[in-house]
Amino acid sequence: MSVQPEEVDRRWGEPAVRTGFAPAQADPVVPLMNIANVLTMLRIALVPLFVLALFTGGGQETGWRIAAAALFGIAAITDRFDGQLARKYGLVTDFGKLADPIADKALIGSAVIGLSMLGDLAWWITLVICGREIGITLLRLVVVRRGVIPAGRGGKLKTLVQSVAIAVLLLPLHGGFATAGMALMYVAVALTVITGLDYVGQAARVWLAGGPGRTRGA
Repeated sequence: MSVQPEEVDRRWGEPAVRTGFAPAQADPVVPLMNIANVLTMLRIALVPLFVLALFTGGGQETGWRIAAAALFGIAAITDRFDGQLARKYGLVTDFGKLADPIADKALIGSAVIGLSMLGDLAWWITLVICGREIGITLLRLVVVRRGVIPAGRGGKLKTLVQSVAIAVLLLPLHGGFATAGMALMYVAVALTVITGLDYVGQAARVWLAGGPGRTRGA
């Protein structure tokens, strides 16, 4: 069989354009152990260490409270970067989609429950934050077959303010600093309620319309 000139050109030049009859190449398989998932698993692993540091010495020793705040801060920082890395480098996996929100809720939930047990945070605030997260999680399971409502800026702002407020309350601060921490926490509670109600409204529209809706927060 003779080789045509155009075939020689393609061999040493650019690859030929794939026709409609050529089999499509499969999407690259994303490894489970990628940097985004490693950061998520690190955040989960830091939760029990954070709780241990928070309650050591009755939860009132300055050194251990600083250690707890540092561990919480490190875990919160991983939350910011794992999602960005996953989207930027195409590292999104089913494991990451499941583990990331679990890690977030475990970190925030353990922090507010721990602070309430130590008497540093009113229980009603903890109940509002944890109740909202549990309720939204159950709501996601209900509407998932009708559509997906992605997290928006409101949800991200809520998480950021919650994290900063918790970090301030974890530190052994007094006076104006402690007051500032509580003020931030009240803002976080307001955002928690507002974004939760917004998500409920969006979920209702998704359920009735049978398709995804626009959301401002999750």
